[in-house]
Amino acid sequence: RRVHGEIKFTCSAMLTLQRASSSLLRSFAATTRSLAPRQIVAGFANASVQKDSLAINIRSGRGKKNYPNVTYLQRPGDGHDRVVTLIPGEGIGPELCDAVVEVFKHVHAPVVWDVQHDYMASNGTIKAAVIESMKRNGVVLKGNFETPIGSGPISRNLYLRRTLDLFAHVIHSFSIPGIKTRHENVDVVIIRENTEGEYSGLEHEVVPGVVESLKVITKKNSLRIAEFAFEYAFLTDRRKVTAVHKANIMKMCDGMFLQATREVAKRYPSIEYNEVIIDNCCMQLVMNPWQFDVMVMPNLYGSIVSNIGAGLTGGPGLTPGGNVGNDVAVFEQGTRHIGKDIAGQGVANPTAMLLSSVMMLRHLRLPAFADMIEQAVFKVLEENKKTRDIGGSLTTRQFLDAVIEKLS
Repeated sequence: RRVHGEIKFTCSAMLTLQRASSSLLRSFAATTRSLAPRQIVAGFANASVQKDSLAINIRSGRGKKNYPNVTYLQRPGDGHDRVVTLIPGEGIGPELCDAVVEVFKHVHAPVVWDVQHDYMASNGTIKAAVIESMKRNGVVLKGNFETPIGSGPISRNLYLRRTLDLFAHVIHSFSIPGIKTRHENVDVVIIRENTEGEYSGLEHEVVPGVVESLKVITKKNSLRIAEFAFEYAFLTDRRKVTAVHKANIMKMCDGMFLQATREVAKRYPSIEYNEVIIDNCCMQLVMNPWQFDVMVMPNLYGSIVSNIGAGLTGGPGLTPGGNVGNDVAVFEQGTRHIGKDIAGQGVANPTAMLLSSVMMLRHLRLPAFADMIEQAVFKVLEENKKTRDIGGSLTTRQFLDAVIEKLS
C-alpha cells in the first residue's frame, strides 16, 4: 500500500505485532523498503515507522544508505551536454546563479552555460539576441528582474512570458526537514496561468482621473492551463486538483475559467476536483494547507497564493519554481523576490535557486545529478545549517561549502 504523510505505530502495537508474527514484521519491513513515495519536482515525501524514539525514514529522491536507488536507464542518444541559457538577473540573482554553476561543476553535471550578462534592451525589455538564445536552447535558468513600480516600461518578466509563451508557472511549496514552520508536512503545488488575466497589460486613462485596466480571460488559454494541471496531477500521483476563482463577482471572466477546468476535469475521473473562491482560499491555505494538493488558477491569484505558499514553508529563499511553455522552460526562484536590499552582502539563501536547478535537471532528463544536489541541500538544512533568513547565521559561501561537502 502506498504511504502518504506519516504513519506511526505505537510501541505496544509494534510489540503485539511482533508477538503475533515475526514473519509479518519481516514482510512489512521488506514492503516498506520497496515503497516509492510520490516524488514531485523538488519534492519531499516522508514516511516513518516508530518504536519509542527509533524511526526508519524514507524520502523521495536519492535514498539513505539502507535504501539503494534502482538505476536510471537513459534514452539512447542522451549522452551529451545540455546547453542552458543563464541570465544572472538583478539583485541577489548573480550570487544565486553563481552558486548553481559552482555546484553543477562539482558534480560534473553535463550542462554548458550560455551566459547572457547583457540582456536588457534599450526600451527596457529583453534583447532579441537573448530571446534567440532561449529559443535555441529551450531551457533557461535566470535570476529575477527588477520591475519599476507605478511607471516605466513593461515588466521584463511579463515580456519574457509573453514572448516565449510560458503559459504555466509552477511553484512547489513543501515542508523541508530542519525548517521549523507553523505547519508541518505541507505539500502543495500551485499552477498559475502565466500570460493573461489581470496581467494582460491593457491599461489606459479614460478621462483625467479615471484609469481602466482590462482583465482578459480566453477559453483557449484556460483549457490549456487546466489540461496542464490535470496532466501534472496524473503523472505525479496527485489525487486532487482545486480551481481557484472569483466567479461570484467576475462571472464572465472567471466563469469561463471554471467552464474550462470543469471540462478538463471530466477527462480525469480518477482525480478529485473542487473549486474555491480566492479570498476563502487564502484563509483556508493558512489554516489548513493539507486540504490542498494541486491548485490551478488565473494569473493574479497565482501571484498571491504562491507567496502565501512560500510563507507557509519557510519563505522565498526556500521555494523552487519553473515556467513552462511548449518550446521553452525557464527556471527561477518560485517567488520573484529580487533581494535588492541584501545584494552583494553574501547572505542570500541559495536553497530556492538550487532546488529550481534540481527541477531543471529533471526536466533535462538528468535525474542522478538532480537527486544528488537535492539530497545534499536537504541534509545540510536537516543539520541546522542555515542562512540568516531562516533563523541561522551562515553566509551564502558557508552554506554552499556545506552543500559541496555533502556532495564530496
